[in-house]
Amino acid sequence: MKLFGSSGSPYVRKVLAFADEKGIELEVVAAGIGAAPPGFREASPFGKMPAFQDGDFMISDSSAIITYLDAIRPEPNLIPLEPKARARVIWFEEYADTILTSCGAKIMFNRFISPRFLGKPGDEVVAAAAEQDELPPILDYLERVIPESGWLVEDRLTLADLAVASPIGTLMHLDWRLDPKLYPKAAAYADKVLARPSLARWIAQERAAFGT
Repeated sequence: MKLFGSSGSPYVRKVLAFADEKGIELEVVAAGIGAAPPGFREASPFGKMPAFQDGDFMISDSSAIITYLDAIRPEPNLIPLEPKARARVIWFEEYADTILTSCGAKIMFNRFISPRFLGKPGDEVVAAAAEQDELPPILDYLERVIPESGWLVEDRLTLADLAVASPIGTLMHLDWRLDPKLYPKAAAYADKVLARPSLARWIAQERAAFGT
């Protein structure tokens, strides 16, 4: 099975972590900015990563890929079967993908991706507005909803935790950290989830490659 993309993307890293937790081995094929290896466009018609190939089956979008991986390897169960818990996991994945990652992307693109990989200065006004105005309410929400167990759903590791921690890990390449004084539960939560080997090994590889 091939996964096209770069683990520097929170979407790609989420899939890699999910596969690792499931014991599924994926071959990572570099794709993204300026890289379109054979099979990538067939798997991802709009050039978005991650894309996925398993034999003659191809699909893109991190949530669609995870749905497939979960179906072929149900255990360990990372997407609860109980209806309310299942819905909450899907909500947290949406919160991570659409709300948290979208905000973080404005910061990462303008402070890291554009100057480093595109050779163009980023828009600091956009990055600062995202960090100062958009991000705090998003993190305030996370701080409020983390249960005492330190896991978002069912008091155990689920897809929700991998999805939420992944974009936080991406922001760390900017030497950014959750302030434990402002977000004590969220900071401890992020540290715990990002320390799992399924996420930590990819972030370590990214740090070595990016020099962060």
